[in-house]
Parts: sequence; C-alpha cells; structure tokens
Amino acid sequence: MDTISNFIIKVKNAGNAGLSSTTAPYSKLKASIAEVLKKEGFIKNFEEKMEKGRKVLVVSLFSENRVPKIKGVQRISKPSKRIYKKVNEIRSVKNGYGALILSTSLGVMTGREAKKQKLGGEALFSIW
Repeated sequence: MDTISNFIIKVKNAGNAGLSSTTAPYSKLKASIAEVLKKEGFIKNFEEKMEKGRKVLVVSLFSENRVPKIKGVQRISKPSKRIYKKVNEIRSVKNGYGALILSTSLGVMTGREAKKQKLGGEALFSIW
C-alpha cells in the first residue's frame, strides 16, 4: 500500500466532493506533507486527533463556491520505483501554479525551497 498516494488522493477527492475536511491515518511524513501544503496555500489547516484509540490527521480544505483549491496531483516516486532529482533537474510545475513536493535531507519541502537551499531529494509528487 502506498500511504502517501492514498493521502494526497483522499485530500483531492474530498475537495472535489465539496467537503470542508477529511481524515487520514497519522504519520510523521503525512504531517510534514500537510505542513508544506498549508504553507503553499493548498489546504487551510491540519491537526492530529485521537479517534477510537488511533491518531488521525484532520485536514481542513479551502473551497470557494464548491470549487476546490487542488485541481490535480501526480505521484512521481513510488515504493516500487523511487525517483530522485538533483538540484539542476528540479523544474516548475504548471508554469509556477503548482508545486513539486520533495523529501530532502532537511525534511519535506517544495521544489522552490530545495532549489534555494541547493538540495536534491526524492520527488514525492506534484500538485496543482
């Protein structure tokens, strides 16, 4: 099971359905991805809660007149085939309207931040 794919698709589908929030099982990686998505303005907020004895991540979504903020996502690196990008291989997504999410040695960050810090890493997914 690819938990990152499940998480980003769940967030995208909840936005398309017009929901105000969605939940996903908690992990540190998902929490750091949610932090980056919040900083980039794709989600409103997130928090961790306990439900039925398990930690879950509750993600609040933006929607203006039932139009979701997240139009699409594309998983790049998968558990079966990891894709790594060097600094000079990082490109903008949808002419700057989207973001490439990378897992670097300094944590999860966008492609723009990684380029500023001259870091490469595993390209998790792109979002627009």
